[in-house]
Amino acid sequence: MPAARPPHRMKPSGGCPHADNARLLAQGAVAPVLLPGEVEGMVVLGHEALKAFLGHPAVAKNARHFTALREGTLPEGWPLGTFATVQGMTTADGKDHRRLRSLVSQVFTHRRVAQLRARIEELTDSLLDELARAAEADGGVADLRRHFALPLPMSVISELLGVEVAYRERLHELSCQVVTTDIGSQQALDANREFVAVLGEIVAAKRQHPGGDLTSSLIAARDGDGDQLSEPELIGTLLLLVVAGHETTLNLITNAVRALCGHPDQLHVVRRGQASWDDVVEETLRWDAPVSYFPFRYPVRDLNVAGTVIPKGTPVLAGYSAAGRDQAVHGPDADRFDVTRPRRPAAVPHLSLGHGPHYCLGAPLARLEAHIALKQLFARFPDLQLAVPEAELERESGFVGNSVRALPLRLWPRPGRP
Repeated sequence: MPAARPPHRMKPSGGCPHADNARLLAQGAVAPVLLPGEVEGMVVLGHEALKAFLGHPAVAKNARHFTALREGTLPEGWPLGTFATVQGMTTADGKDHRRLRSLVSQVFTHRRVAQLRARIEELTDSLLDELARAAEADGGVADLRRHFALPLPMSVISELLGVEVAYRERLHELSCQVVTTDIGSQQALDANREFVAVLGEIVAAKRQHPGGDLTSSLIAARDGDGDQLSEPELIGTLLLLVVAGHETTLNLITNAVRALCGHPDQLHVVRRGQASWDDVVEETLRWDAPVSYFPFRYPVRDLNVAGTVIPKGTPVLAGYSAAGRDQAVHGPDADRFDVTRPRRPAAVPHLSLGHGPHYCLGAPLARLEAHIALKQLFARFPDLQLAVPEAELERESGFVGNSVRALPLRLWPRPGRP
């Protein structure tokens, strides 16, 4: 490894990232890492270093720049392989990226997203009814993640794509498998193949019976030269939209509720009108980013980032959870959850949704869904509290996503208790 500091071994099983982030950040804004399969990489952790790296013209997303992949030295069934090889916006650069992004971006404008508000509110009400029924069947306790935080964004993105209800649960299961880093090689290969096959079924059905959904639009769309998406680009774009369209928001809602239940003083601030639900969303994105280490970007030449040289072709992780608690930018109390934290004027307050040309296309939708979910959840269940101690919550497997596996909540006080 060309860096002087020893590489940090990324734990495939994941866990809470913040202690490792603090230790690594204390040594510098960029760190060498060992990825699963003993693959050498880097992670950019510091806020300013990551912001510069994400927007640097010498940083690519296309895996043809990934030296180990090009040379064929990656292990077969590498658990992070989908992030590198899927064809779509997240692995395209320049003209190709602009072409692919333009086909989808019209659905995610602020105006189009605002038109979804009524439908999201309707879905939220319905899911809160389901959450209540689940709690009634289990002594007042229900898993918020399973009954609310997951089905809300999954329903929204599925309706946008025109995905039938029968496919949704399996698509979520496959999403979890392709983004986890704690998975066997054969399981990773099987999950990727099945994901592509299921999406292929959906595309085939839409070709036979097109509708007013985004999938039908992508099938029919042509660029300025009259070219349509290739089949791999179409499937890759749908895979991206399914995964990113619900996994990030699922973690965002879960992390926000967990933060508020663990910091009742901050919830009280919101209820007094001294902070808004938008403030809660932004502080959660900063304090406990829904994506911890996002793969991959590759320097197209040796690149000096914050005093550390990242060699050409190195796979680099974007350390969003670390940048959110970088004390150099967010102050000495960066580890504190504070919904009244001042927004930095004329600057990105956090990087949890990315930066530069690959900034998250679905950011307006994720923010709206989380705002509505939190507002209506705490209005319906004002006495909401964790049903188990925070320390007993099991973390998600893998180091890409950042949340807990389940969030059991008591929706109302036990009988006879205040």
